[in-house]
Amino acid sequence: MRTSMLKRTTCIIALSSLMAACATKDAVTPTPEPVDAKALETSLAQQRDTILTGIYLGSASQQASLNALNAQLISLQDEVKTLKAASAAQTHKPNVQKSQPKVDEKYQSPLGDKFLLGAIERVYVDEVKASFNTRIDTGAESSSLDSRNIVLFERDGSSWVRFDVFVDGPDKPAKTFEAKVVRFVRIKQDADDAADRRPVILAHLKIGEYEAQTELNLVNRSHLDYPLLLGRKFMQDIAVVDVGKTFIHGKKDPNKINSNK
Repeated sequence: MRTSMLKRTTCIIALSSLMAACATKDAVTPTPEPVDAKALETSLAQQRDTILTGIYLGSASQQASLNALNAQLISLQDEVKTLKAASAAQTHKPNVQKSQPKVDEKYQSPLGDKFLLGAIERVYVDEVKASFNTRIDTGAESSSLDSRNIVLFERDGSSWVRFDVFVDGPDKPAKTFEAKVVRFVRIKQDADDAADRRPVILAHLKIGEYEAQTELNLVNRSHLDYPLLLGRKFMQDIAVVDVGKTFIHGKKDPNKINSNK
């Protein structure tokens, strides 16, 4: 009986200890606060908007920079094209100034800054060091010099021409000259004929007291009366032609007249 009482007491003590432990555990463990779902959703939405705004601003800034760089690139390309065009024009086009006559200060022309030419004049061509009886033709547009054995060749990357001219008359041997080609011109003599492609050189002329420069195309004029012809391009803005007169400026060599002063 004493043993039975001891067992019962032991069970009561164990049960009391277990209940005390459970009570202590319940007292120590904190109770979690309830979560506000709406507040959490609002916070997440704000964070999302902030991130998206940052991404958008960064993309817009990069796009603006790209647009600015593209505009600069286009501007530079246009400048390069302009410079290339100017360089090509300077390379392929001769620097030919408008022919302006130089006159002796003692001579006063009744035509003001223009001088008078007859239908035929004696003209000195500095490039071949010779004078020619020259046809002044208002019906022709360009000017030409009688040349034979015309041969084109290249020198230092430019087109040149070698040609013969009868500087001492048709009964004397011709002399050979070389000159740089400033361009080529196509001239049609008759409606049924094919266009004749001729090399053009820059020449410095003297007519009496006057000096001027013009372009001369080189062609065989053996079938014509005069070895040199001056057309409208030479006379434009600098001369007036009196077709009823000839050798207004004399028949002597203009270069010898000027050299004797």
